[in-house]
Amino acid sequence: MVNDGIRAREVRLVDDEGNQLGVKSKSEALKMAEDADLDLVLVSPKAKPPVARIMDYGKYRFELQKKQREARKKQKIVSVKEVRLSPTIDTNDFNTKLTNARKFLGKGDKVRVSIRFKGRAITHKEIGRDVLNKMAEATKDIATIEQHPKMEGRSMFLTLAPATDKK
Repeated sequence: MVNDGIRAREVRLVDDEGNQLGVKSKSEALKMAEDADLDLVLVSPKAKPPVARIMDYGKYRFELQKKQREARKKQKIVSVKEVRLSPTIDTNDFNTKLTNARKFLGKGDKVRVSIRFKGRAITHKEIGRDVLNKMAEATKDIATIEQHPKMEGRSMFLTLAPATDKK
């Protein structure tokens, strides 16, 4: 709420330097803001009486947008890549999948290693768990286990996150 958009009859007024000016009527506060060639902005509308501040609203909005842009630049988007294995995977196939997982972890992505059980293979969940543990063991130098092997339906999942070096 800015200037004439403020509906309260009286407001607790704060000037542009942060000094409390006390409770003033809306028209008096607007006049003071106009004399200072600034805007009257409602800071806390739920307070009794509402708190309004005299400030340059355009400059305030610009600074706010600038901070948001900076925050967006600094944030890192982490994507989750998936590597699918089978309970009866052979050594060379496992090494190929391991290479892919290491590449994803090296780029800073999380890796979800999944095993899909087909047919009667689901009766031997321990075989699948062993394969996932072998994958976790092989990547422990560059990854940390975020979620230990867990069954969901006919699949078992393990989530690996890139290890953060705190030296």
